[in-house]
Amino acid sequence: MKPVIVEYPAEHVALLRLNRPEARNALSTELRVELRDQFNRLSEDSSIRAIVITGDMRAFAAGADIKGMVDIGAAEMMARNDEKNWAAIRNCPKPVIAAVDGYALGGGCELAMHADIIIAGEAAIFGQPEVRLGIMPGAGGTQRLARAIGKYRAMLMLLTAGTLTAQEAFAAGLVSKVVDGDGAVAEALSVAGTIAAMPPLAVAEIKQVLLAGMETNLETALMLERRAAYLLFETDDKRAAMTAFVNKNKPSFTGS
Repeated sequence: MKPVIVEYPAEHVALLRLNRPEARNALSTELRVELRDQFNRLSEDSSIRAIVITGDMRAFAAGADIKGMVDIGAAEMMARNDEKNWAAIRNCPKPVIAAVDGYALGGGCELAMHADIIIAGEAAIFGQPEVRLGIMPGAGGTQRLARAIGKYRAMLMLLTAGTLTAQEAFAAGLVSKVVDGDGAVAEALSVAGTIAAMPPLAVAEIKQVLLAGMETNLETALMLERRAAYLLFETDDKRAAMTAFVNKNKPSFTGS
């Protein structure tokens, strides 16, 4: 059974389904490597303009595969070079949307936070409970969580192994949108379809500048924004979009 199922539910949209239901989609080494390979491939596929990642109704991903970690030491953890797997997701130039139902715990919460947009079903649960196991997050859980919800909420969650419901996560700023019932995937695909219909170069520049700007001071971030905005005036898609707007018709974008 493949640990990740790839689907193409709409034009320019890819859907990645984590497929370890017997383990609540725990992030085994095999699954993380497969995710890395798929993200590397989709990053280079010019026909794909948005990526949705999801699990199932029980769990988006309920953390790492603990059974395989009991007897592992620091040297083996370093030798696994897991950062390479996470980097493929983090460096993906296409917008990534996480559709979260059920548990997103530990590495599952970190995986969701690697996305650009998080759509949560109303039964979703987010948390970083690593402290219960005598360890701590190692794939951005402390840093991304603090940046998303602030130091004080993040400290409380991380040090007590506390969790957030979907509505609490939305109120805290961790989630983009909460939907009723089992509608997270459908909503994520709708958002992906809207993004995929936009000019691809403009989408890519917005993602890149927003993320880069968050890591620098405001003046530098504004300079990056201006330069990227000016460069887009040289694209065919800009001309097509503006001409269509003036003529009141629908443009077609080529990503050039």
